[in-house]
Amino acid sequence: MASVSPRGTPQRARPRLGEELELRVDALAHGGAGVARAEGYVVFVEGAFPGERVRAEITKSKRDYGNARTLEVLEASPDRLPTRCDHEGGECPGSPWQPLRYEVQVATKQQLLGEALTRIGRLEGFELEPFVAAPDPWRYRNKLEYSFGERPGEGAGGRLVLGFHARGRWDRIEDARDCILASERGNAARNAVRDWCAAEGLGAYDRRASHGFLRNLVVREGRRTGELQLRIVTSEDGFRAAALAEALAAGFPEATLLWSTSPSVAEVTPTSAQGGRTTVVSGAAQLSEELCGLRFRISPDAFFQTNTEMAERLYGLAAGYAELRGSERVYDLYCGIGTLGLTLALHAAELWGVDVVEPAIADAIANAELNEIDNARFFAGDVRDALRPLAERAPHPDVVVVDPPRAGLSKKIVRRLAELHPRRIVYVSCNATTLAPNARQLVDAGYRLVKVRGVDMFPHTPHLECVALLERADG
Repeated sequence: MASVSPRGTPQRARPRLGEELELRVDALAHGGAGVARAEGYVVFVEGAFPGERVRAEITKSKRDYGNARTLEVLEASPDRLPTRCDHEGGECPGSPWQPLRYEVQVATKQQLLGEALTRIGRLEGFELEPFVAAPDPWRYRNKLEYSFGERPGEGAGGRLVLGFHARGRWDRIEDARDCILASERGNAARNAVRDWCAAEGLGAYDRRASHGFLRNLVVREGRRTGELQLRIVTSEDGFRAAALAEALAAGFPEATLLWSTSPSVAEVTPTSAQGGRTTVVSGAAQLSEELCGLRFRISPDAFFQTNTEMAERLYGLAAGYAELRGSERVYDLYCGIGTLGLTLALHAAELWGVDVVEPAIADAIANAELNEIDNARFFAGDVRDALRPLAERAPHPDVVVVDPPRAGLSKKIVRRLAELHPRRIVYVSCNATTLAPNARQLVDAGYRLVKVRGVDMFPHTPHLECVALLERADG
């Protein structure tokens, strides 16, 4: 039965958890879900696209909105296409927009980017440049992390599977046979590891009981160097890692094998800071890759953009926004292993990079030496606390480049950034909904948002990357 709001507008009674509804989807929201309304009640529907009528089950019911998952598509959008990935269960959990025509994905991301800036950030007067689409939206990922699991089958422990978590499930793994976002070689290497572990009779980590052996497999590739790195993660010792390396060498002679053990009950790839231990079984610990004409060595725990080809487009865009002439002092905040900063250092007088992850800073220093770049300095530290000491050592930066995590910049960092008074700020963002309020704060602090451009680093997912240019309003 409908209720009446204080303003007199009829509202649908909040649906119950597990209730099934027929819904018409009107749009896509940040995060990728379809937006539908049931007598005024907003429902975010996973697995549904604009124009579709679906039967959906309510998975979360709040006062103002609900979440649902699609059970059946009753009327499909003309932009819906067959899924190309070959996964057990029939869908690719890692690419929820794969069934949506690619041109529509790009147009939607452009729309969401603009809406975030104008609605969340209340920004105006800037140029929203055309979205940069991927020339080839398939098999673009240079890194994928898979989880081991077990499904009913022959044997005491069931059938070993290796793939992704089923959508909305933390305890069910869908076996991946051919992930269309991974290279054919990467798929073949993953399947080879799964089959070898199954033949060894090894069991998967049980996520409900928090015990078991096989946890994850990380497959990483150098798209330009041809290198292949496999990192298997287990719960404890007692693994014939050398035998796996020997078996892999027959089909993948260029592959490196790393073995990590994790003491944690949480399902994460362990780092040394979390108590994990990584052993180099065969090959080298670091993967080599080329980007923007430079060569990088990437440690196992280091972040590197997962789309090499589009990362070059992203960094080229950031360099263009920076407008370096060779005389500038540049800060690179959240610099990681130095990929973006070192490309900028080639066109600046000096570059100063900061990141809280000490191994990443070690990689950045090594990468500067590898590329014979002597005008870049990198320091480990939390950006919140490192800006003022950095400003004392290298005052008055002309350009500041920031590439923060998805949470964006804290208010404290924005204040410190404004105190530096750089002529130009280049903000690289992986989350438009946090870029927008940060840009608003910088505008309020005396900057002008000049232009923003999105880059499709992650085709077939709702994620987008973008670059924003802010300039000092006083010139």
